[in-house]
Amino acid sequence: MLIERIDNDLKRALKSKDAIKVSTLRFLKAALKNAEIEKKEALKDEDIIVIIKKQVKQRKDSIEEFKKGNRADLAEKETSELNVLKSYLPEELNQEELLVIIKEAISETGASSAKDMGRVIKEVMAKAKGRADGKTVSMLVKGELSKGEATDETEESENKQA
Repeated sequence: MLIERIDNDLKRALKSKDAIKVSTLRFLKAALKNAEIEKKEALKDEDIIVIIKKQVKQRKDSIEEFKKGNRADLAEKETSELNVLKSYLPEELNQEELLVIIKEAISETGASSAKDMGRVIKEVMAKAKGRADGKTVSMLVKGELSKGEATDETEESENKQA
C-alpha cells in the first residue's frame, strides 16, 4: 500500500538526514491523517493519490508565485518538495494516450461543441483514473472540440453554397 511506502520512505529519510524529504513527508502524513479523521475511516490508495495531487498543485502554485516575487531560493525548495511528492503518483499518461481517451469520450458523450466540454472532461478524468492533469485535459478537450466545431462550420458553409 501507498501509506506503507510513505512510512518506510520517511524512516529512510530520517536515517539519511534528508531534511527536504522528511519535512515534505511529515507534511503529507499530517494531511493524510486529517483526511482520515474527516472521513472517519482508513484511506484507500485512491484517496491518498487525490491528497498528494492536491499537495502537488499547491507546490506548483507556490513555485509560480515565488518566481513572480523573485524568490528563487523558495521556488527551488518548493520544486524539491514537488519532486518528492510526484514520486508517489502513478505515471501520467502522455499526450497521445490522452488524446485517444479524449476522442473516445467525445464519441461516447456525443459532444460537438464547447458547451459539452464539462461532460467530456468528466468522462476523460474517470477513464484516466488520476493519471492526467486537469489543466492538460481541459486544454486538449477544448482543442479537440474546437476542431469538431470548425469542421461542422465548414460543412455548413459548403452546404449553403451548394
